[in-house]
Amino acid sequence: MSTEASEGAMTNQDCVPAPLRRLWRMTESSHLGRPAALDVDAVVAAAVEIADRDGLGGVTLPKVAKSLGFTGMSLYRHVGSKDELLTLMTDHALGVPPALDTDDWREGLRRWAFAQRAVFQHRPWLTRVPISGPPSGPNQIAWMETALATMSRTRLDWAHKVGVLSLIGGYVVQRVRQHSDLAASRDETEGQANAERDHARALVRIIDPERFPQTAQLFSSTLFQAPPSDTPGKAAADADFTLGLKLILDGVAVQMDRS
Repeated sequence: MSTEASEGAMTNQDCVPAPLRRLWRMTESSHLGRPAALDVDAVVAAAVEIADRDGLGGVTLPKVAKSLGFTGMSLYRHVGSKDELLTLMTDHALGVPPALDTDDWREGLRRWAFAQRAVFQHRPWLTRVPISGPPSGPNQIAWMETALATMSRTRLDWAHKVGVLSLIGGYVVQRVRQHSDLAASRDETEGQANAERDHARALVRIIDPERFPQTAQLFSSTLFQAPPSDTPGKAAADADFTLGLKLILDGVAVQMDRS
């Protein structure tokens, strides 16, 4: 490569902010001396391991550094801030999206949503990461590309495609986070269905049907009756998730008909 071309390549990379270079692993490595004992991948892997064990609240730069045998200041050469570390962790933890193996946009988005849900259920702390901007990491972009490819044969414009991604992605995060919160708030021996049944029975006793007629009918209905003991709680949760997703996709179908 000529000197001019080499300088041009360096200039192009220098135009990319340092956090994005680290996120995409564009940082140039030194060829002098021994390989560095610490790098971005090691820092991120250690942080994710802590989050998997202790939750997102357990992740601090000093704790990550200690787990690696380094001082906290050593991490700043590889991770500029706690916010940047969270971005790096999110992209790493998401992993590569699965192949959807379908040409049908609706089935593709359904599989995409369930695949994301599986990731978040495996690592619930992902739903606690504050949103600091649009998807920017290679794995985040890969998930976006997979969903956009699913919608590429539709008549939706870019604005509507992005809206669909935001709606479904937000729904997945909200449902996983809600389920996690409810599970944490109830007795370990009490199933979700039983908890909802008992809560509904208590509300029926105090809700005035003249003041709240529809709500009173709702909690008096069979919706919150606990299922038979041989019905897995996971099946009920899957049914709830599927119903909500179906309503979203029905709305997307209506918009496609209008396009």
